[in-house]
Amino acid sequence: MGALATLLTRTWVAGLVALFALLGAGAVIGVVGQAEQGPTANAALPFDSDSRAAAELRAELPEAEGSAAVVLFSSDAAFTPDQLAALQTKARELPGATGAPPTVSEDRTAAIVVVPVAAQDNTENIEVVADVREAARADLPDGLTAQVTGPAAIQADLGAVFDGANFRLLGATASVVALLLIITYRSPVLWLVPLTVVGVADQLAATLATRTLAAFDVQWDESTIGILSVLVFGAGTDYALLLISRYRDELRVIEDRREAMAHALTRTAEAVLSSSTTVVLGLLTLLLSAFPTTRGLGLACAVGVVVAALFVLVVLPAALVVFGRWIFWPKVPRTGQASLADSRSFWRRIGDAVSRHPRRFATVTLVLLAIAGGGISQIKTGLDGSDQFLEKPEAIAAGERLAESFPAGSADPVIVVSRGVVASELASTVGAVEGVTSTREIASAGGVSEIQAVLDSQPGSDAAERAVRDIRAAVASTGETHVGGTEAEALDEAEASGRDRMLIFPIILGLVLVALAALLRSVVAPVILVSTVVATYLASLGISWVLFTQVFGFDRLDNGVPLFAFVFLVALGVDYNIFLVTRTAEEAKGHGPREGMLRALAATGGVITSAGVLLAAVFAVLGVLPLVVLAQLGVVICVGVLLDTLVVRTVLVPAIALVLGDRFWWPRRVGGDHAGEGQHDATELVTAER
Repeated sequence: MGALATLLTRTWVAGLVALFALLGAGAVIGVVGQAEQGPTANAALPFDSDSRAAAELRAELPEAEGSAAVVLFSSDAAFTPDQLAALQTKARELPGATGAPPTVSEDRTAAIVVVPVAAQDNTENIEVVADVREAARADLPDGLTAQVTGPAAIQADLGAVFDGANFRLLGATASVVALLLIITYRSPVLWLVPLTVVGVADQLAATLATRTLAAFDVQWDESTIGILSVLVFGAGTDYALLLISRYRDELRVIEDRREAMAHALTRTAEAVLSSSTTVVLGLLTLLLSAFPTTRGLGLACAVGVVVAALFVLVVLPAALVVFGRWIFWPKVPRTGQASLADSRSFWRRIGDAVSRHPRRFATVTLVLLAIAGGGISQIKTGLDGSDQFLEKPEAIAAGERLAESFPAGSADPVIVVSRGVVASELASTVGAVEGVTSTREIASAGGVSEIQAVLDSQPGSDAAERAVRDIRAAVASTGETHVGGTEAEALDEAEASGRDRMLIFPIILGLVLVALAALLRSVVAPVILVSTVVATYLASLGISWVLFTQVFGFDRLDNGVPLFAFVFLVALGVDYNIFLVTRTAEEAKGHGPREGMLRALAATGGVITSAGVLLAAVFAVLGVLPLVVLAQLGVVICVGVLLDTLVVRTVLVPAIALVLGDRFWWPRRVGGDHAGEGQHDATELVTAER
């Protein structure tokens, strides 16, 4: 790495590297472009689930309706004869209507028309639903209102959230990063270099990620690129902060900026490569998920982190070396100034305070984390369709109005599909299940039959879940029969999410432990570092749950939030510990384990805090989208990163390391001639506390 660093920092080589890297990335982005999102049919349904099997069997029906939009006509009073006549005409004129007359409620204040929607993708679905809404509202008699709900409308409103979302999210993310870089560097110029490099890396990552997903036939959804962009900006800027901080520190010791960058890059590369490798391994565990789109998110984000790390280690050093020291103006580093490790900075004073009572600090911090995580047993997961949006869209409002006049499940019935069973017999079996108010034969061809069952319970309720389970039990012995629809899909999603957590959580922890053990050549330190990150995750969930229930008014977490938060917090949280302990090992060679930890804290405290605040803010930007799952994910990761940066890395890890001394690094010895100093100091500290 040293020879490569020296080559990259030669002025003419650096200029060429930076120029060709940015031009080459621009060419790939402009010429190749992002891959088009492929068909997403069943992409959100877990593999091997009953609802997915129902959707696949249903696709064999030539007359299958696909999805459906439910047009609701309502009035504050009972319909007049003229209004009923107008509804009869309207039902025949709606785009895609079958010609069936509207179904009028018993109170005669509402009527529904079911319109089949056979869209090929979500974009077409949005357009079809928009056309239905426009036609339904055109030339309505006075006193009538028209709204569209049903599965197709809910999906359209969900998709509309992402209309232009990636551009808004990218703009908000770049603005937050720019602001925090300006505050961090207090320079009117320097922030432009890392922001440009990471911005180009983000666009290249989106191109390469979507092309990789398409090449391996892995599905993704509208949120994938947005989350990828947030991660690339967050992780890439973190790595850039670490490199620039070390470069500025080296400029205080070395006169030649090229030599200073070579030293900085050599010493930073290990931490960045180790960190990015850990993050990539953690993200790739999502390929084990039962959900196709979760697999796509994991692979896309892994590609993004690789691109971000390469740009920071190759393009950023070259770009910085092209400029002189003046790039840091007005705080230009001068040779002879004290390095961060030798300074009596705020972070060194924190370290000194912890070193005087390490056992006490460790105990208090662990107790506070335990209290913060104490409420996780109360967490409930699984959002209903009506709970997915921060702002209530038309499909949800219409569904609530429909439930006032019709059985609650009318807008979104349960779908039962069977091979080898007569539709009438299937309808009779399902209709006998408690909680089913009516059944309707939809289609039958090639030995495959489909019926729809309307439930009398509210969508998303425990009663609706019981009804789906009872229907599945009732048809279990009727040959190849599967139960689908929104309620069945929600049930399968919850069960698959639980299996994902049970499978992926331990694998991530195992991979991170192995990666840390290889990096640190230690057994004890990796176990402690991973344990602190897990404690941070649990505490962040507990704190976030209080915020969600007491401040934001959420009753549940989305099923995917605990898994995504765990992957990002464990992988990214370990980053800051890697930055700290690799610097500690470096400083310990000349100063011993105890002083090495304090010098490392002084040297990295500012940059890691800046990186943590920046990463937390970047993930909080997910809240610009009116989708509950992204807002919840952003809050949990924001809280977790701040806890990890300000509490765990600043207080808990140094305190534990100081108490254990050399034992923290076992079996490795990091102190050189000072190898016994850490244990001696730790013994003195414990004795002094007693």
